[in-house]
Amino acid sequence: MNIKKLYVVRHAKSSWGDANAADFDRTLNDRGKRDAPVMAKRLKDRDVQIDHFISSPAKRAKSTCKAFCKVYGYDEKDIQFIDALYHAPVDTFKRVVASIDDSHASVAIFSHNPGITEFVNTLVPGVHVDNMPTCAVFAVQFSTEKWEDFLDVERNFLFIDYPKLSS
Repeated sequence: MNIKKLYVVRHAKSSWGDANAADFDRTLNDRGKRDAPVMAKRLKDRDVQIDHFISSPAKRAKSTCKAFCKVYGYDEKDIQFIDALYHAPVDTFKRVVASIDDSHASVAIFSHNPGITEFVNTLVPGVHVDNMPTCAVFAVQFSTEKWEDFLDVERNFLFIDYPKLSS
């Protein structure tokens, strides 16, 4: 059996400065631009390996994902953008995870609230998060050959980390 790891990442803090900007086009604010590479480095310092990045195409999620890719030395042109991850409900997250190519052992998915909080709360019985803060990372692992089986196997909570959590 192979160990698969899933890192669910909420986009970093976004800007509300431009009242005319569509929600999809909101950019990261200064704190978000600082937090994204810091969180990526914290993961890397924990020896977290990520071999595939999937993101909502919304500007704030895309920018957060790109910051993680830069820290990981990953080519951002290889990010898999999935339109359905923009304000996705739980079932969409489940479908996206089930569709991940089985050659990937460790995947990070970047998306939005409220769906991301609702999704992580379905992953491990007894582990509940009131709210995924901006740039939070929720990590689980499980044993399976195929990502499509992830809902049918026991998933183990690894950690949650976010910028305001003291390390």
